[in-house]
Amino acid sequence: MPLLDGFTPWPETDAARYRAEGYWTGTTLGAVLRNSARRTPRRTALVADGRRLSYAELDEAADRVAAGLRAHGLGPGSRLLVHLPNGLPFVLTLFGCFRAAVVPVLALPAHRESELVHLARLSGAAACVLHGGPEQPGLAEAVTRAAHTVRHVFTTGPAGPGPWHPFDALTAASPDAGAPDDARPQDVAVLLLSGGTTGLPKLIPRTHDDYAYNLRAAARAAGLDAHTVTLLALPAAHNFALACPGLLGTLHAGGTTVLAPSPAPDVAFDLIARERVTTVALVPPLVLAWLDAAEELAPDLSSLTLLQAGGARLKEETARRVRPVLGCALQQVYGMAEGLLNLTRLDDADETVFTTQGRPLSDADEVRVVAPDGTDVPEGATGELWTRGPYTLRGYFRAERHNATAFTPDGFYRSGDLVRRLPGGNLVVEGRLKDVINRGGDKVPVEEVENHLLAHPRVHDVALVGFPDADMGERTCAFVVPRGEAPTRRELLDHLVRRGVAAFKHPDRVRVLTGFPRTGAGKVDRAALARTLNTPAEAL
Repeated sequence: MPLLDGFTPWPETDAARYRAEGYWTGTTLGAVLRNSARRTPRRTALVADGRRLSYAELDEAADRVAAGLRAHGLGPGSRLLVHLPNGLPFVLTLFGCFRAAVVPVLALPAHRESELVHLARLSGAAACVLHGGPEQPGLAEAVTRAAHTVRHVFTTGPAGPGPWHPFDALTAASPDAGAPDDARPQDVAVLLLSGGTTGLPKLIPRTHDDYAYNLRAAARAAGLDAHTVTLLALPAAHNFALACPGLLGTLHAGGTTVLAPSPAPDVAFDLIARERVTTVALVPPLVLAWLDAAEELAPDLSSLTLLQAGGARLKEETARRVRPVLGCALQQVYGMAEGLLNLTRLDDADETVFTTQGRPLSDADEVRVVAPDGTDVPEGATGELWTRGPYTLRGYFRAERHNATAFTPDGFYRSGDLVRRLPGGNLVVEGRLKDVINRGGDKVPVEEVENHLLAHPRVHDVALVGFPDADMGERTCAFVVPRGEAPTRRELLDHLVRRGVAAFKHPDRVRVLTGFPRTGAGKVDRAALARTLNTPAEAL
C-alpha cells in the first residue's frame, strides 16, 4: 500500500507489466548514489560550494542527513518542504530524504511567501529546509504561522527561536552502520511542482520506481557515462535539471556534477573551462545569452560536447547557431514534470534536431494527439497531447477534483500542450490550451497572478496576457482597469513583493484601460488585447 493519502498509483496490471518488461527495476533513488559509490568510491561525484566530494564521501554524508531527519521525528511518508538554491545542502537534503523515505517537496529558489505557504499547506509538510538569505526569517515565520503541520525549520543561516535548527543538526548525526534505506520502490520519492497552469502550483508525485527509470533512460539518451562532467546551471529543484538526466542521471552514470551558483555566461564559462565540463542543460533564453556572450568573449569551451535545450521551444534560428558558436552538439528536450519526456537523439539528422522537440523517451510511452472532441487527428495535424506510460503520473497529489478533468477514464494525462506528430514520431510543439504563459521556461499562471493583482485596492479588473519576445519567448503584460487613480507598474510590483509572489511572475508591462474587449460569449478577448501590444503605447 502507498504511504501517502492523496497519491494515485498506477493500476496493478500496468505496474506488473512495467516490472515484467524491465522499466521498473525495484531501485530506490537512494540506491542510485549507493550503487555508484560502491563501483567508484574515489571518483569525484560533486563539485559545489568550493568543495569536491567523492562518491564515498557523498554517500556517507547522505546517510548522516537521513539519520538527522529520523532523529527529529521525520520518517517514511513525512513531507519536507525544501527551498534551497543549487549547493551542497540541496543535494544532501535530497539524498537524506531518499534514504529515510521522507518525501521532499521541491520549491524553486525564486518562490516566496505566497508559494511556500501554499506548498506547505497542500503537502502537509512536517518540516522545511530554508536557505539562510536575508529573507529567511520572514519566510520561516510565514510558513510556520500559516502551516500548522510544520514542526521544524532547518536553515543554512543563523537559527532563530522556537523550532529552528541549523542545517548542521542534520549533517552531524551519526548513521547506523549498514542500516538499510527505509524507502520502498513503489512509494512516492519526491513531490515536484506543476507549471501552475491555473492558480498556485499542484504537486506531482514521482515514485522511486518511475523516477529511477526516467533518469536512467534519459542518461542513456544523452550518452552519459563515467567520464561525463555535467554543469548544473538551472535550479536543481526543477525536473529538467534534476533527472532529465541532470543531477540524478549523472550520478547514476558515475560522472561528476558541478553546481553553478549562477547560469550567467561569465560564471558558467569559467566553470566549464576549469572543470572540463562536457554537458549542460539550458532554457532557450539562456541558450541565446550564452551564444551572444560566446561570440563576444571567445571562451574556452573545448570540453563541451552536448547542450540540452528545454523548458520551452527553441527557435530554429537559435538552434542552428549552437554548434558553430559553442562547438558542441545540441539535444532538444520537451518534457513535463508530470512525466512524458521527449528528446532528439544524438544520431538524429541536423534538420531533425533544429526543427523538432524530440520523440518519446520510452517504447512504453503511449502518445495521442487529439482534436477537441477527443478523436485522434491525422499525422502532421495539430492537436492536444495526451499521454500515459511508466513514468507519467496517474493523478496530482491531493487534487481529486482537478484529476477528474486532467485525466481520461483510461488513464491518459491531458497535457494541454498543442503539438504535431511527424512520421518518425518526433513532436513539434505548437502552443498550449492551458492558461499559462511560458516566460523563458518559467511557467507564469495567469489566474494566480491576476488574483494577486486584483487584491490591490486601486485595481478593479485585470487581464494578464503573454506577448512574443525574442529573448524570453514570451513576456507578460497586465492590462488593468483601475478603481479611481490608476496604480503605476512600480506600485503593482511593490504590491506583489509584499504578497510574496516570485519575481518571474511580475508583469513585464502594465497597460491601463477603461474596459476590456469581449468575445461573443462575453469573455475577455485576450487575443484582441495581445494584438494591441504590437502597436506603440506607453507602459506605466
